[in-house]
Order: sequence, then structure tokens, then C-alpha cells
Amino acid sequence: MSADRSSLIPALQSIAARLRIESVRATSEAGSGHPSSCCSAADIVAALFFGEMRFDPRNPQHDDNDRFVLSKGHAAPLLYAAWAEAGFIDRDELLSLRRLECDLEGHPTPRLPFVDVATGSLGQGICAAIGIALNARRLGSDYRTYVLLGDGESAEGSVWEAAQAGANLDLDNLCVITDVNAFGQSRSTQWGHDMAAYARRWRAFGWHAVVVDGHDLGELLDALAEARNTSGCPTVILARTLKGKGVPLIEGRDGWHGKPVPKGEELDRAVAGLEQQMVAGTQTPPIPPPPPRSAQAPAVPSPIPDPAYSLGDMVATRVAYGTALAALGAADPRVVALDADVGNSTFSQTFERQHPERFYQTYIAEQVMLGAAAGLASRGAVPFPSSFACFLTRASDFIRMCGIGATSANIKLAGSHAGISIGEDGPSQMALEDLAMMRAVPGCAVLYPCDAVSSERLVAAAAAHQGMAYLRTSRPKTEVIYPNSEQFGIGGSKTLHASDDDAATVVAAGVTVYEARKAYRMLQEEGIAVRVIDAYSVQPIDAPTLVRAGLLTGRRIITVEDHYAAGGLGDAVSDAVAEHGVTVCRLAVREAPRSGKPGELLERYGISAACIAAAVRRQVAAQPAVAAG
Repeated sequence: MSADRSSLIPALQSIAARLRIESVRATSEAGSGHPSSCCSAADIVAALFFGEMRFDPRNPQHDDNDRFVLSKGHAAPLLYAAWAEAGFIDRDELLSLRRLECDLEGHPTPRLPFVDVATGSLGQGICAAIGIALNARRLGSDYRTYVLLGDGESAEGSVWEAAQAGANLDLDNLCVITDVNAFGQSRSTQWGHDMAAYARRWRAFGWHAVVVDGHDLGELLDALAEARNTSGCPTVILARTLKGKGVPLIEGRDGWHGKPVPKGEELDRAVAGLEQQMVAGTQTPPIPPPPPRSAQAPAVPSPIPDPAYSLGDMVATRVAYGTALAALGAADPRVVALDADVGNSTFSQTFERQHPERFYQTYIAEQVMLGAAAGLASRGAVPFPSSFACFLTRASDFIRMCGIGATSANIKLAGSHAGISIGEDGPSQMALEDLAMMRAVPGCAVLYPCDAVSSERLVAAAAAHQGMAYLRTSRPKTEVIYPNSEQFGIGGSKTLHASDDDAATVVAAGVTVYEARKAYRMLQEEGIAVRVIDAYSVQPIDAPTLVRAGLLTGRRIITVEDHYAAGGLGDAVSDAVAEHGVTVCRLAVREAPRSGKPGELLERYGISAACIAAAVRRQVAAQPAVAAG
């Protein structure tokens, strides 16, 4: 910003005082919150919002606005006060902080138009900022991304995953500001005010590091200008601050994290002291708008080609996933792919070969991969992060946070090498809890295709789904059983075998569909007819089809899944049919597995065709058929 320093700095001083006042008042009115963390960063936010950033305060979602991510999300009242200062929020609304009916929650969520991603679980905002900065590159926009990080937060491993990724991706449009106030929640931070210790670490990760007095507005403005003019690498501004700055009761004192200033005399004294720090006659400086960019027609996805397989082909669903993802990338410029150094196993490499400019490699760092995907999604991209399904559990907290807000984040995860069917690699590589993890996210579609055709169709369905989607793919080659014209919708299923004489229903998904079909043939030779359903949509599950099948087959359902018993297909089916009096026998992996050949493991852990057939026999023998109706 080119405003005269002689008038700008006094104006920012007054703004910083008002930000502190509003933060202190709001938390005192709420009876909870983190005013000391707000006060330490108030000068940083004042300098950033009103002395550096370019954005339209009337339109927080403008594509070319500079972006701000509050990674230390507990300082949310400071963020809300800044947007009130910018004129987007009514100041009176700030006093409704943390109330049920108010969107000014204790930590920021995307219910608010100026919040791109939910923060508050520390170490996540900086990862999302990686994706937001990458999105500027995708759009050809000059917007910059700023992140406010806490010093206590800097102990999180995901912060250093993001530091590594930001440098490797040459994100010189990214600037992190660390509020080094020397106190965490329960004690002093590990490096306190040792600013050189912070600088050494960031420089070792390839960042341009600038150390400043976080309460000197001139130094802050100079550092922000230096960051803007730095090319080839991202910048971190390390700002030495005092927790609770400006309020003598709490300034520089331990034990005040997450505690409001008591209402009454203490609050009145704090506000009066802050008011004295304001400079008479100053006004909030105008915020410069984002620079204009050549108008572009909105991206309109075109249909992807139909699958091109022959019945009986042997194709791994992970391979079909890569084929479909590359085709989707050609049809929709919003689609991007992220990888954690396993693209030759998940087959996201197929996308990379065709669309390298929209493929982002984070290396073996699943947390920043998921966080960056959330950041990309927040700015309009449709990201597909892929890894082994078991390694996605490392980022389970990121996935949880992506479910916070009015809708879940629009990311499409793909987890390959799921279950014991991967064979000899052994239990450390076998995802057996991923379906449960993903089913727990509100609004997340959980999809588990069994063949190449269903895989390709479900990749397209996941992309079209508004919200999070998870596609579980498998390592073994499986037979193509569906014609290329077959359609698959989220919330559907496919009935593969049915007759009027069915004694039970077998519900399977993914690799167990083939075991269920083998069991069908085995039982058919014994004169026992069973219905077989491919429940490829684990969430939402096709409840009407399952209820009807259960009622027509003696109220007997057997589920079989390459997953632990808790939270997977069996639980999804049970939830759907329980109130209709249908019995569900759940075949699942019920102990920690070991290495072996896939067929051996399916048999040993009770989910093979023989185990399914045996379960049907037991159900038919033990429970007389109950008529429908």
C-alpha cells in the first residue's frame, strides 16, 4: 500500500487498539475465549488487513482477493473484529460471539464468507494455505495468501510438512506470519522468545525469514513489503510479541490462555487503557481492491467418455481410477490431483502425465496433502488427493475438520490398497478402518467399486457430488462384470442375483463382490438360492433396496467386507434395516491380520466364498424364514 507512513501508522495504531477492545469485550461478554492470544496479534492483523492486503471488503469471496488464513484459530475474535473494522460485520454482532444462533463461533468455520477453511485444530491453516496459494497459480491470479501462525502451534509436525511443501513448490505468493508471544496453553513455548531458533528452522526449510518486533507497525509494514518483493520462495515473518499486549492485567503473564477479562471493573479498566492508545483524528485507510484480471469464461465441465472395457477383462480398480481421473481432468479444468509419492500405485500418475500443471506432489506428507486439497477446494478447484487408504488415516484430523461448516469440503479422496486383499505386504499396509473414518464425516459419500466400469463411473459421480467423497480402490485385478453403458449413482446399489426363492441376501462391496458371487454358485449347487447385492455406495447406503431384499429373503442379510467389523459396510446395512426386524450377520476382519496370499487371507479371516456360504447355511438352519409384511 502506498499511503503516506506519517498518516498510515497512527491510523493502524488506532485500528490495533480497537481490535483489542473488540476482542476483549466480545470474550468477556461470551464468558469464554482467548483475548490474550488476540491482543498479541492485533498489530500484525492491523498492518496486514489495513496496510498491505488487497481485497474487496464487500465481497470476501472475490476470486482475486488476497486471502487470509487464521491458522491459530483460537484468535477468532480478532479476525471478526478485523472484518467489522473493514465494514463487513456490524460491530454490535461481535458481542454475540460463541452464541448458538451466531455464526461467529469460538473458532472460525466456513459458515462465514470470509473464512475459507475451518481452523482451530492447530497446524492445519498453514497446510490449507498451501492449496490456496497453489490455486492462484491455477487461475493465473496475482492474489497473495497470508497465514497467521502461533508459536505454540509451531510444534505441530504438519507445520513443517507445509514448510517443506511451500518451499518445494516455490510458493513466493505465500507469506506466513508467526505470532511469537512465548506462551502456549499450559506453559512457555519450547523456544520462548528465541527468535534466532525460529529463523534457523524456517531458513533450513528453504524459506525467506524476517524477524521483527510484532508491535512495531513500521517494522511489520517493511517486512510485508519485503515478502511481497521476494521471489522464488515463500516468506515467514517472525514477529516477537507479548501475549495480552495492551492489557496490564494479562500482558506477558502466564495462566491467561483461554480466559476472558472479568466483566466489571477489570473489563472497564482494560478498555479505558486501550482507548488511550488510540490516536485522535485518525481514520481507517481505504483498502485497495484486487488488481483486475482478464475476464475468463466460467469453467463448464464436459462429459467424460464412457468406459471402454470388455466383459471379463481383468483390471484393478486403482488402474481404472487413474484412467477416469485423467479423462475427468481433460473434461473439467477445475480438477486437480495431489499425491504423496505413491502415484505409481494409486495410478494418479495417469493424471500427472496428461495434466502436469494441475498435479501437485507433496511427497510422503499426507497431512499437508489433505490440507492443501481443502485449500484448493475452498477456492473453487475440485481436488483429488490420492494415497494408500491406510496412510490417509494419518490425516484423519484434517478430514474431520473438512466436515465442519454448512457443508463438507468439496474434496474427493481416493484410497487404494485397501484391506487384506493386498496380500503379502502385510498389516501395516492394509486399510481396515478407512470406511469407518469416512462414514463418520457428515455429508461424505463413501464409494467402493468392484470393477473397472463402476470405478470410472464413480469417479465422475464423486466429482459431481457437492461435498466430500471417498473412493476406495483395490490392488488386485478384478473381473469386469458390468457393461460399459451401466450407470452408477451415489446412494445406489446393484442386485446381481435374485429370484423368488432366495433364502437370504448377501451384501458385498469391492473385492468381496466376487466372493459373494462364488458363494452364490456354491449354494446354487446345493439347492439354496440367495440374493447378491453390490452395495458400491456404502454411504449413503441404498436403504430401500436393502430393506426390500431383507423382507423378501426371510429377513436374513449377510454382509461381507474387507474391513474391520466396526463402522464399515455391516454397520451401514444394519443401520438401514434394523427397524424393519431384519437380522444382519456381519462377516468382517475381526483381528489384526498378517502377511499371506490374498486367497489365504480371505479364508483365514472369514470373508471368503466358503465362509459366506457357511454363514448362509447357518442362518437358514438356525432361523426359520419370517414372512414379509
